[in-house]
This record gives sequence, C-alpha cells and structure tokens, in this order.
Amino acid sequence: MERVNLNGVDLEYDVQGAGEPLLLIHGSIFADAFFPLLVEPRIANNYRVISYHRRGFAGSTHAGDPFTIEQQAADGRALLRHLGIPRAHIAGHSYGAAIALQWALDAPAEVQSLALLEPPLVASAPSGPTFWEEIASVRAMYERGDKAGATDAFCAGVAGPEYRQVIDTVLPSGAFELAVTDLDTFFQVELPALHQWRFTAEEATRIRQPVLSVVGSETEPVFRESHALIQQWMPHAEILVVPQATHALQMMNASGVADGLARFFTLHKL
Repeated sequence: MERVNLNGVDLEYDVQGAGEPLLLIHGSIFADAFFPLLVEPRIANNYRVISYHRRGFAGSTHAGDPFTIEQQAADGRALLRHLGIPRAHIAGHSYGAAIALQWALDAPAEVQSLALLEPPLVASAPSGPTFWEEIASVRAMYERGDKAGATDAFCAGVAGPEYRQVIDTVLPSGAFELAVTDLDTFFQVELPALHQWRFTAEEATRIRQPVLSVVGSETEPVFRESHALIQQWMPHAEILVVPQATHALQMMNASGVADGLARFFTLHKL
C-alpha cells in the first residue's frame, strides 16, 4: 500500500482498476474487511477502487485520543482530493457506513451514491440498549488486559461463531492478530465517537443521493433495525439482502455483495 500524510496523520491506501471511482470505508476491528471485494470481477474489472486503512488501523497513524466520525469523514475527503477525485461512489461497512453517511451530510457534492452495509444506528434502534450492555461485558475483558478474548467475543457476537473460519479463509494472513493490535482504537476512540454521533430522521432528509441499504439475512437485531430505519427515513433507498450472511456480510458472501453493489452503481453512474 502507498502512504500519504493528510490532516496531520499518515494513511495507508491502495488504488486498483479503472472506471468510475469507488471508495471503500472499512468498519471497526478488521482493517482489511473489504479485501474480498477487491478480487470480485464485477468490482475489480469495472471500477477504480480506492481502499484505505482509517486512522487507528494497521499502518495508518494510531491515536489514543478520541476523534469524531466527522473527522474520519474528513480523512476520506482529503484522500480523494489527494487523488484528484472530485466525486465518487462511497461504500461503507458498519462504522464505515456511519462515516459515509456523515460525509454525505458534510460534503454532498462529493458523493455520487451511498452503499450502506449495516450502519450502526444504535442511538435510534430499539435494541440499542442491549447492544451497549453486550459491549460492556466485552469491555470488561479488554480492561482486564484480555485483548484477544475481547476481540473474539465481540466478533462472535456480531458476526456469529463461525466468523474466525471465515476471516482466516478470505482475509489476508494475520487478520485476527492485527485486529487484536488495533483493538485500542475500538474502545478508546470509536465507541466514544459512536456514543456522541447522532443520525436521525431529520438528518436523513438531507441525504439526496441514491442510497443502497445492504443487510445480511442472518444479521443481529440492531443491524436489522438500522436497516429498517434507513428504509423508513429514506423512502428512496434501494435494498439488498445478502443471503447466508451476518454482519460480516462481504466476507461471508462477497459475490452476493459485489453483484448487488455493481448493479446499484450501474444504475447511478457519474
């Protein structure tokens, strides 16, 4: 991957292919969660795909102080400016989908379309309090110093008990170990930012771009409820249900996600 200093931090990034630009924003925990899409022909052969490690992940700058989802969106915007790309399709997974939504609010002219892979609308989802209770039990493991156990517990909770076999098959070698190393970002930076972030029906009325709401058929309640909220708040949103997939949907069914994204982007070309 290449490296560039933007907004005072170093970001690792990679650009592959040719065609309309598509930026992928990964979620928490796994820095290379979008890796399976990079080798899917309908994506790899038709788009100029930009992937990057957000600050706090892999070889990008790590910071112990909280920084906001708005700041994360600003990092992505700065990367596109560095690459000379004024407008792109944006696809975000989980926390990355929250960043994509914030980006569309902050700089709508830069966003051609939004593909939202299970954004965590925890503040508005009915099962949000349960989600935070489950996080609290995982945090206790983290604070005891059991980072590997906390990583495993969180991933099994949101992606199912088979997640480890999945990531060991489809992600680059050492993905779990890297996630353990990056776990400080999740607890020290991203959870506080998610607590503060608000995206409600009012903000949703400002999203005018084409939207694809993507959900796994076997995903957890908080993400099913977030998907339902997107449909309720954004009646124009299109829907993609990925079969045989939990929250790790692009890792569990990369071809299903790739086909759905490609159809969506084709309908909403630059």
